[in-house]
Amino acid sequence: MKTRPLLNRRLDGLGTTIFAEMSALATATGAINLGQGFPDTDGPESVREAAVRALRDGRGNQYPPGPGVPELRQAIADHQHRFYGLSLDPDTEVLVTTGATEAIAATMLALLEPGDEVIAFEPFYDSYAACIAMAGAKRVPLTLRAPDFRPDLDELQSKITPRTRLLLLNTPHNPTGMVLTTEEQSAIAALAVEHDLLVVTDEVYEHLTFDGATHVPIASLPGMRERTVSISSAGKTFSFTGWKIGWVTGDAPLVAAVRAAKQYLTFVSGGPFQYAIAEALALPDAFFTGFREDMRRKRDLLAEGLRTAGFRVYEPEGTYFITTDISPFGDEDAYTFCRALPERCGVAAVPNSVFYDDPEAGRSQVRFTFCKRDDVLRDAVERLARLG
Repeated sequence: MKTRPLLNRRLDGLGTTIFAEMSALATATGAINLGQGFPDTDGPESVREAAVRALRDGRGNQYPPGPGVPELRQAIADHQHRFYGLSLDPDTEVLVTTGATEAIAATMLALLEPGDEVIAFEPFYDSYAACIAMAGAKRVPLTLRAPDFRPDLDELQSKITPRTRLLLLNTPHNPTGMVLTTEEQSAIAALAVEHDLLVVTDEVYEHLTFDGATHVPIASLPGMRERTVSISSAGKTFSFTGWKIGWVTGDAPLVAAVRAAKQYLTFVSGGPFQYAIAEALALPDAFFTGFREDMRRKRDLLAEGLRTAGFRVYEPEGTYFITTDISPFGDEDAYTFCRALPERCGVAAVPNSVFYDDPEAGRSQVRFTFCKRDDVLRDAVERLARLG
């Protein structure tokens, strides 16, 4: 056999995701898994029953339309207008994907060529690095630094070169919980217009903002609709992460480009679930406000427990993650700390250091999720208290 490595060199060093690694460790030790961001309860019963009804009625059991079922595309367009005032043609400006992760992959493969540069926040969702690499492009990190993790817009401007093709934004931001302000997004939009850049924005936590922070899609700002690909999904908002229903919205030429790549990935998926999510997106405002308030309360429960246990807590403005600093426990790096945490106290978490190009940048940062039942969070807090 030839000595050339089997794995494409563009993916060299990426390996197994940290979420899979830490979740496997939690399973092996019986630890409470506060590492991977999935709820431990299902979403609304009415939405689950809508999926069952679609299955029984034979809707979506065979291949659905490539762009997504019309009912869901219309519901996504209605959602964008209802919450953000964005008007979209459901036939040409909405594309249903197999979760947001496929949306990101299809978008990167569609819009990037070898040699292009992508400026992206770090710490970053790990699929960003893989998808940019698979497209043959180069990721240029804009580091968000503790304690507030706000982007340095002067640094952003300095990183733009003639090879910069697009800006990859994530707000509300995973893992830090930072939510871009309208002023920050306006400044980013001005740079995009000035340098004629595309913008891809991951908005999967759009309905999870706290303490007065508000999510405003950058596509709604002047000059941005024609250059922005917006990505979101149903998994986080409706607590059906296993259904993998995501979507892309944007100007028709951008969506057509993404659709051209997406059709060669999964082609289609989740037919019956698409009908159910169409109904979910039309739920009354009370659902969305109640969901947000419930998560804010869970955030406060876990944050207080982490502080009591000795962690330095960076209060998130959004998402369902809390980033902490483990420096009060000594000089141990985050990865080593997280590998040992399940045995030490029966809780699993994720080291933020793996989401930076330079592991030293997040050397002491550990992420916990709070999208769990209250009794699970209280149990985790009691276990974490053993570290003190």
